[in-house]
Amino acid sequence: MKDSNVPIIWVLGGPGCGKGTQCAKIVEKYNFSHFSTGDLLRDEVASGSDKGKELQEMMTKGILVSNEIVLKLLEAAMVKVKSTTIGYLIDGYPREPAQGPEFEKFIAPVDIILYFECKNETLVARILKRASESAVVRADDNEETLKTRIATFRTNTEKILEQYPTQLKRIDAEQGPDVIFAEVTKIIDGLLASKGKK
Repeated sequence: MKDSNVPIIWVLGGPGCGKGTQCAKIVEKYNFSHFSTGDLLRDEVASGSDKGKELQEMMTKGILVSNEIVLKLLEAAMVKVKSTTIGYLIDGYPREPAQGPEFEKFIAPVDIILYFECKNETLVARILKRASESAVVRADDNEETLKTRIATFRTNTEKILEQYPTQLKRIDAEQGPDVIFAEVTKIIDGLLASKGKK
């Protein structure tokens, strides 16, 4: 992976910042491969493989899946599309400060970090609105749990972002989705041009 010239973008932002919406737009416009570590773990479990059964057992017991396992799943997924993809969107990773350097050592350096910034009140309001409109309410979509989730996210993320001052692109996610995407497009166009992909 290290020798490939395929752009790698990490997408970070608090719960409810609109990451999912923006990732979908990026995939549609640029044909990037989008990976969420949570989805990769769930897919592995759903596959019924030996590894999946082992992961299922860990998750049932509430044991955090090791970063090494997450990175192996991520690398395998990235290698699978390596010859056909325009770029990689890694969604919601790294979650802790130690994970970024491990990703870069194990897989490849990150080119850009898109960080969708939102006020705490906005995040809470958006998630509660989403929960009220959804048929399936997640157990952690209540105000108290949300405040804890957001606080944990903030502490970890600031430490992660400090490690990458040159790759970091902060985006005001209080704006409408199309305005945000116009900013995202400028950043990605610049990245693709710098890699000779445009």
